[in-house]
Amino acid sequence: MVATPKKSRKAKEPEPAVIEPPPPVPVRRRVLRWVLRGLLGVVAFYALLVVLFSFLNPPTNMYQFSESVRLGSVERDWVDWDEIAPVMARSVVAAEDANYCLHWGFDMAAIRAAVAEGSNRGASTLSQQVVKNVFLWHGRSWLRKAMEGVLTPAVELVWSKQRILEVYMNIAEFDEGVFGVQAAAQHHFGIDARDLSATQAARLAAVLPDPKGRSASKPSDFVRRRTRSIISGAETIAADGRAACFEG
Repeated sequence: MVATPKKSRKAKEPEPAVIEPPPPVPVRRRVLRWVLRGLLGVVAFYALLVVLFSFLNPPTNMYQFSESVRLGSVERDWVDWDEIAPVMARSVVAAEDANYCLHWGFDMAAIRAAVAEGSNRGASTLSQQVVKNVFLWHGRSWLRKAMEGVLTPAVELVWSKQRILEVYMNIAEFDEGVFGVQAAAQHHFGIDARDLSATQAARLAAVLPDPKGRSASKPSDFVRRRTRSIISGAETIAADGRAACFEG
């Protein structure tokens, strides 16, 4: 009797594993994730600008651009620190921020005085004004003030006091559409910024809070009085050491 060969049993192939898709991410979490990524992107962008502008000159800003569109053109001529008369820097500090060398971006004494008076006039430091003009926009809003509050200490940390003041003098408006001390010296007196006298520098500093309403070349009685006060203040901060952080 011939035995019939047994059929070999095929090994049962394992069924492919079913990979279940991950559960969908809740919409709220996705939105939060995108918001956080956006915030990190904004922080990285401004951090890069703060570092770059510590040694590169800002090409323009939102306010200058808007004025250029409105007026058709603006006067602007950047000059380095060494091309500006030293008395101009002292005059600006005396006029706008006498404690410039003593604070880290916020003059707390001035802020407390402004709060007590129910006004923010006189509380904005040169550092805050640089941040507003270089990185942000004009106008009153909580968002701008919050960003200014974060960026001001960052600029104070990365930039030198001399650099902050150099940038300020090159972006400040000294007449309608006239930006920077070099353009202002030429516009009002027909000279370069390095040749400004104490009186001329003080007159330019006197118009800073209201460049459209005051004139350095055709000074009102108020501007003349303010000029004398600034000349005295500039001499005082030079004598008592409050100019050391930018003249040293």
